[in-house]
Amino acid sequence: MTATIALVDDDRNILTSVSIALQSEGFTVRVYSDGEAALKALIDNPPDLAVLDIKMPKLDGMELLRRLREKSAVPAIFLTSKDDELDEALGLAMGADDYITKPFSQRLLIARIRAILRRTDARAQPEQEETAETPAERIVRGRLSMDPARHRVQWAGKDVTLTVTEFLILEALAQRPGFVKSRDQLMDAAYQDDVYVDDRTIDSHIKRLRRKFRQVDPDFKAIETLYGVGYRFAEE
Repeated sequence: MTATIALVDDDRNILTSVSIALQSEGFTVRVYSDGEAALKALIDNPPDLAVLDIKMPKLDGMELLRRLREKSAVPAIFLTSKDDELDEALGLAMGADDYITKPFSQRLLIARIRAILRRTDARAQPEQEETAETPAERIVRGRLSMDPARHRVQWAGKDVTLTVTEFLILEALAQRPGFVKSRDQLMDAAYQDDVYVDDRTIDSHIKRLRRKFRQVDPDFKAIETLYGVGYRFAEE
């Protein structure tokens, strides 16, 4: 079935250009120019995924998601015009699945959408299928525990909230602790739909991963940098 994507943004240029790009990829798209108009529609007729601008008049993306989460678990990606770590932390804590900073590549947004839909489909498989087939294996490396089927990460028993991209990068590193992954290999793991990103994007994700783990463990050092080579996970 064709996935339905809801776009909520007060910038009509973004609504037009992104909706055309999504439709060309086979998605059904519904567009809303403000949060108030979107809220009732998203509750009454939930899409498969919502892309929400944070900075909107009347009802901003944060408040829209907060109200939406009272009624629906529809996956959501936040768009923001600035790289605001406080906004990111709040958005993810409220239940956003990922976070993209404007200006953004449409191909990158589409790749993130596909990744979240794949993960959502995996979580939605009937329980009987889980028993009949081998479920996605948990990854346990020292104090790290990852549950790919539920997109859940813990460090020393404490939850760590990651975006889909951060999860995929960490998963690639943790699958073979001690082995170095180049930036190109991490890009292939995180951006599976042939999307070009530069080296600095991976470095930025690694920086955020470390910051999030250090919020639960100030001494976290499990992600190591090998300058000029890449990164590796050191099992503690």
